[in-house]
Amino acid sequence: MTEAQDSGRKLTGWHVLAIFGGAFGVIIAVNIALAYNAIATFPGLEVPNSYVASQTFDVRRAEQEALRWTAHAEPREGAVVLRFTDPEGLPVKPAELSARLGRSTHVKDDHTPEFFWDGRQFVAADDLAPGHWNVWVKARAEDGTLFEQRLEFFIRG
Repeated sequence: MTEAQDSGRKLTGWHVLAIFGGAFGVIIAVNIALAYNAIATFPGLEVPNSYVASQTFDVRRAEQEALRWTAHAEPREGAVVLRFTDPEGLPVKPAELSARLGRSTHVKDDHTPEFFWDGRQFVAADDLAPGHWNVWVKARAEDGTLFEQRLEFFIRG
């Protein structure tokens, strides 16, 4: 091939270095952006000190299992329903209840709605957006036993 027929530029070592450097620069920039967003939106903590929590875990679990309660949470039109039942399926009303709603992936939607007992279950007015939701429940039985559970549900959009 003659020089007149070869109108393209030659690929030099500097061009290859620039291509590789640019590609790796994009990969590194995307990884940094993803890592930053993962850390900024999710604290990753369930308990402040897992070692301290583990010291009493077996005792607390045995006490909770002795209650033989089943907890269930579900969305309704403009509300969230939280239900506790005994082994026979009858409603149970804990002496105390606190529940926090939120997402698994970030804390910006976490909130604590006010639940009211309607005679069979607890109901809180709440318009939740579509997606996966968690309910972190803490209930106390009449005898003082603490019942803790994370319940999940999904709202179709």
